[in-house]
Amino acid sequence: MDPKNTHLQLKFAVSGAAETGHCGIDAYDKGIALGQEIAKHGGVLVNGATTGFPLWAAMGAKQANGFVVGFSPANSEKEHIEAYNLPVEYLDVIIYTGFGYPGRDLIMTRSADALFFGCGRIGTIHEFTIAFEDQKPIGIMEADWDTDEVIKQILENGHRPNDRIVFDTDPKALVERVIELVKKDKINRASFHFDPSAPAQTPGMAAPKA
Repeated sequence: MDPKNTHLQLKFAVSGAAETGHCGIDAYDKGIALGQEIAKHGGVLVNGATTGFPLWAAMGAKQANGFVVGFSPANSEKEHIEAYNLPVEYLDVIIYTGFGYPGRDLIMTRSADALFFGCGRIGTIHEFTIAFEDQKPIGIMEADWDTDEVIKQILENGHRPNDRIVFDTDPKALVERVIELVKKDKINRASFHFDPSAPAQTPGMAAPKA
């Protein structure tokens, strides 16, 4: 296969609070640093096209010449700006889902190879539970906020072990550890190759007989 046509660039979603008054004094710097590390490691940063921690990560990614895709809850740029009061800055592409915040969360999460969680609120926890159920690689940023501890409590009380979640205080180390988890997924799927001459199949249906 032509290397130029391989699916190599990883997509990393950053989830966090849009309102950050409870996040502590280092939340801005942590968000910037996380976005920078994602870009420096060649990843596309994905977020909810919102303010706060996800925006700071996008700013960091752009500072490191990264590419950012935002998934908006709105159905148009007009609604995004006027009804939701959300930014268009620091986003190379905005996808208008039209499904509100819950639907946006699902689409954004499933569009990413892995997710990172910073200081958050209930919406961040919603995105975390989607990523958990979808068995996505997950990186939890530990800092001067409560979100990492809340997630630890959820995991402890959920009684479902998960070895695809890592915690770290250092953005660079966290990104590198999550990339290793994603690479394991890619290796496991390496034996499946797309044949452009083969007919498309519907999931669950047997391949047509020759």
